[in-house]
Amino acid sequence: MEGGNWTSGREFVLLGFSEYPEMELLIFLLCLVMYLIILLGNSIIIILTILDCHLHTPMYFFLSNLSLDICFTSSFVPKMLINFFSGRKTISFSGCIIQMHISLAMGSTECVLLATMAYDQYMAICNPLRYPVIMNRRYYVQLVLTSWLVGFLNSTMETALVIGLPFCKKNIINHFVCEILVILKLACADIYLNEIVMLIDSITLAFSPLLLIIISYIFIRSAILRINSIEGRKKAFSTCSAHLTVVTVFYGTILFMYMKPKSKNSIADKFITLFYSVVTPMLNPIIYSLWNKEVNAAVKHVLKRLPFKRGL
Repeated sequence: MEGGNWTSGREFVLLGFSEYPEMELLIFLLCLVMYLIILLGNSIIIILTILDCHLHTPMYFFLSNLSLDICFTSSFVPKMLINFFSGRKTISFSGCIIQMHISLAMGSTECVLLATMAYDQYMAICNPLRYPVIMNRRYYVQLVLTSWLVGFLNSTMETALVIGLPFCKKNIINHFVCEILVILKLACADIYLNEIVMLIDSITLAFSPLLLIIISYIFIRSAILRINSIEGRKKAFSTCSAHLTVVTVFYGTILFMYMKPKSKNSIADKFITLFYSVVTPMLNPIIYSLWNKEVNAAVKHVLKRLPFKRGL
């Protein structure tokens, strides 16, 4: 049994923040509040884009799909919150694999979606006359479906490679989530193929979209600077400021995670992952609602149509 593969029917132990018990209650309360904000904020955006006809545009269709960060956080936050007060901080092997698959799929899809939204901004500002013809409903639905397909195919491939690894008796995960890099460290086999695949995926699904976003905004900036009126420039910039802020927060965290010097301080790595996994999805609906007058107007419009409003 010592050298065998124990994964079938066995469990992983998620240590989480158990080495700092005095912090667990505070982290639990913060994560609970942020998770509720994620559920509420993203649900509101999805509902608004369905109910308000003024938001039936490519940008808000992309935004409603980006709001499915709910799936990402729901794949691990409820389990993490339960584990804070559980004596057995365990997760089944299949549960760990599902958690990892969903998080990888959502992360990959978001990278492609952010690049797609940058392309939408580019077309709207740099080619305003051709925009309604090019960005028709069929085309932008295809773009979103492609983003989801790419994300899930990538996640399925990486997850399948992990399932085939032997883990022997190593089942202690010094983390609060089944993060693929942490899981690979537990394997008692050569993970060279996994590392190569992850490197290729990082280039194609993380940094290639970032490069496309940067190129799009170079053209967008040039187009905005050619606008004569200051008011026109402000209006053009305001249409893409929310997306640019979300991209900065999202990729800023990713770059910091992968480019920071390797450290033996696991608690720092956990807080960085927590920021990326919970704080960033919470900020997305807040950023878009605060920056966007159309979203605020849609809230008022939908509230006026509610039955209890008409009865007052």
